[in-house]
Amino acid sequence: MEHRTRVRFNRSDSATIRITNKEKNMEMINNLLTITPFSWIALFSVFIAAGIIGMERQISGKPVGIRTSILICLSTYMFTTYSGITQPGILNTRIIGQIITGVGFLGAGVMLTRNGIIVGVTSAACIWILAAIGITIGLNHSYTAVKISVLVVILLIGLDSLERHIPFLHKGAYRKSHQAGEDKHGKK
Repeated sequence: MEHRTRVRFNRSDSATIRITNKEKNMEMINNLLTITPFSWIALFSVFIAAGIIGMERQISGKPVGIRTSILICLSTYMFTTYSGITQPGILNTRIIGQIITGVGFLGAGVMLTRNGIIVGVTSAACIWILAAIGITIGLNHSYTAVKISVLVVILLIGLDSLERHIPFLHKGAYRKSHQAGEDKHGKK
């Protein structure tokens, strides 16, 4: 003899099933948007901070533009964040030391010697500061990093303007590079 069990659903059971499906959908969306151990605010800060510096460099026609700036800052942020994963609350400072070493090589690759004059030193320094900003964001100081990037751009634009307009700042490599440009083209 066959035994059959009938299950009756009332409206409240149907609503419970719908809520469960909505919860599963929300959980799936949440899983897609979660980027643990990173945060969306920190990533947004990376794009803003590095984008500000990169925009100035790109407009100035320098080698380190927007994409390069964001990639340098993003990678240092990620490495710094990873350094704190193994032991929460304890930062693995060896990772930061390795970031500094690697960025030093990257900066050295940007510098060149042209007609006995070293060029690209400011671009190399920008790579250093971008790495420092990425580390700052990785240490959960996103707003400070954005403020520093604004100060860097003010410094780059302001000092460039001062070097062009104040005679005693025309000494050294700055003067030689502009004289080499004048000699090559025959005029200023």
